[in-house]
Amino acid sequence: MVRQTLVAVAGALTLTLMGTGVAHGGREPLARTAPAHWTGTWEGSASGTAAALPGASIRNVVHTSVGGTAVRVRISNRLGTLPLALGGATLARQVRNAPKSPDALPGTMRTLTFGGRKKVTVPVGRDVVSDSVTLGVPAAANLLVTVHTPGDSGPATYHRDALQTNFVAPKGNRVADVRGTAFTATTRSWYYVTGVDVRRAEATRSVVALGDSLTDGSGSTPSANRRWPDRLAERLRALPARRQQGVLNAGVAGNRLLLEGRGPSALARLDADVLSRTGVRTLIVMEGINDIKSAPNQTDPAALGAAYREIVRRAHARGIRVVGATLTPFGGYGGYTDRRERVRQEVNRLIRSGGLFDAVADFDAVVRDPSRPNRMLAAYDPGDHLHFNDAGMRALADSIDLRVLEG
Repeated sequence: MVRQTLVAVAGALTLTLMGTGVAHGGREPLARTAPAHWTGTWEGSASGTAAALPGASIRNVVHTSVGGTAVRVRISNRLGTLPLALGGATLARQVRNAPKSPDALPGTMRTLTFGGRKKVTVPVGRDVVSDSVTLGVPAAANLLVTVHTPGDSGPATYHRDALQTNFVAPKGNRVADVRGTAFTATTRSWYYVTGVDVRRAEATRSVVALGDSLTDGSGSTPSANRRWPDRLAERLRALPARRQQGVLNAGVAGNRLLLEGRGPSALARLDADVLSRTGVRTLIVMEGINDIKSAPNQTDPAALGAAYREIVRRAHARGIRVVGATLTPFGGYGGYTDRRERVRQEVNRLIRSGGLFDAVADFDAVVRDPSRPNRMLAAYDPGDHLHFNDAGMRALADSIDLRVLEG
């Protein structure tokens, strides 16, 4: 395994279901003028469950990393306890320049079907992927994925910390509404929708960022898409079309590498959130700080090293390269102790020099204060001494050598 170091341093058709996989039941045209290539453009990992919203329509706002000419959407009941009955689902582009509006851009509303059917029941523990719909989707655009739950399907699989204003119409099937006047409530979580793929003329790969709240975006500006994977996507979009890649954010606030915390552990969700995603060529792993700082605390760096090796082994079996990110400072945070700092430093030594990964993103070196290396630079600190503000997120993403992602 060749290691590289990043400087300072992802009714008509039968519907098939899989435990943590998906069904690609889309209806494709019989002939094309050019080959179709699918890639992931957005992800919101299932982080837990919330109370169901029976009778409501939920309008999720998701942000693309790359664009395309057709779209398919992943709907999840992975963490539910009852079958999920959807009374309808749609896809549209959000009205331009209005990230906090529930209005769809006129002319872009599309009905989502599943094996040709407008309604679908998703079994417990399963995901489904919609049939493809033709829609021109720009890169860096907001899409509206709206679902209607006519009854109580039990706990709703959701992504709690979306850092995005989403909308709820409390009563009725409003999935096809272009004007969002019925969507009178808001939520900061994504309900049921966990992935979006686009079809492109170019054979575009995707990068997955697997992490915790530091990847999920805690500390960055809400509804502004300033998480570090968002900035990485921006950098990749500046490349020629054939070199562009989708970026999928598999960050979950509170997530741990080894134990269930907020949502399944990184090891437990690897198949669903990384290996089953479309076109994945590179995985960036930034996990472990919650294992160190949160009870029950992990005090054995070798245990984290073994988990990293398992992730790499499973990713390599799918032809996916793995970049390991060093763990960033948390001095001044409430969970900090000198002993935990020593564990963090030892884990970072393993990441940098242990031959665990195909490449290393030295995020710790990017953000630490040289005069107090157990703390981040004040310019990157939103005030809690753990997460990153917009400037810190940008610094992480800008430190990644894009050549490593293209290899």
